Amino acid sequence: MRGLAPFWSDLFEKFGLMLLGLAVFAAVIGIILFLADRAPKKGRDFWQLLAFVAPALALLAVGLIYPAVRTTLLAFYDRTGNEFVGLDNFVWMFTQPDILQTLGNTLVWVALVPTLSTIIGLAYAIFIDKSYGEKILKSLVFMPMAISFVGAGIIWRFMYEFREVGFAEQIGLLNQLIVMFGGQPQQFLVNSPFNTLFLIVVMVWIQTGFAMVLLSAAIKGVPVEIIEAARLDGANAWQQFRNVTLPGIRGTLVVVVTTISIATLKVFDIVRSMTGGNFDTSVVANEMYTQAFNRNEFGYGSALAVILFLMVLPIVVYNVRVMRKQKEIR
Repeated sequence: MRGLAPFWSDLFEKFGLMLLGLAVFAAVIGIILFLADRAPKKGRDFWQLLAFVAPALALLAVGLIYPAVRTTLLAFYDRTGNEFVGLDNFVWMFTQPDILQTLGNTLVWVALVPTLSTIIGLAYAIFIDKSYGEKILKSLVFMPMAISFVGAGIIWRFMYEFREVGFAEQIGLLNQLIVMFGGQPQQFLVNSPFNTLFLIVVMVWIQTGFAMVLLSAAIKGVPVEIIEAARLDGANAWQQFRNVTLPGIRGTLVVVVTTISIATLKVFDIVRSMTGGNFDTSVVANEMYTQAFNRNEFGYGSALAVILFLMVLPIVVYNVRVMRKQKEIR
């Protein structure tokens, strides 16, 4: 029994504060709902709505709005956050060769990942549509979406693993295939600039399943009557796709491309787990983390965060506008 006392004491220290916070949060919400129910009938709807929305707004303000404002302000201060330096952090960003390399890598990611993922996903959705074993084939392609980016990075790091010739057998699948056919093993994650392309393969592998699922659903939503009419008019398979299917799924295509673009701009886990941003493979999100938390350069890290936000913002706005137009059409 004496041995259990320290155990329960440590357990309470670890989780007691969390449980206390949850209890206080539930009590506050209960009091607000009780007061809202007791409010005059004329304004009861407003107070009840406020009672339900207020916790979400409070969490949004604490977890999103305040950090965003704080980060934006820090982008104009030095590493200590005390001395105002104006645009010096942004000048540093666009004059350092390493950071320019990072920005260039990010643009390559955004150019290739959405394009390749959408094309491969669309081709797969078309070719397996109404085929034998369609559900199983779709599940196999969608399965990488269930893996975290870190997990995918570790898996593919083993795929690219390199061992010196004569030192040990190759454990990386790609290098083992190269050696089997008489070639020399390659350091896929070290040799620049192709190492960035090998990292991009991992992101494409993950996002192709997402593109395939949405585009497959959109293809099935194209009216069969229109496709049959095009076939009766003598249109071949390519003409049916270009003139009937593609216009019918254009809205979904835009959503897929923009959504994958946003995820690609924020990519961090894959780069961090596979190369750590070394060998000229860093991207904006990884460099932001490195500057802010590894080197304690909070001004530089905040400036990179602001640039990342400005890169994502137009895509988010465009995506919202497209989805709003689709709702209006329906």
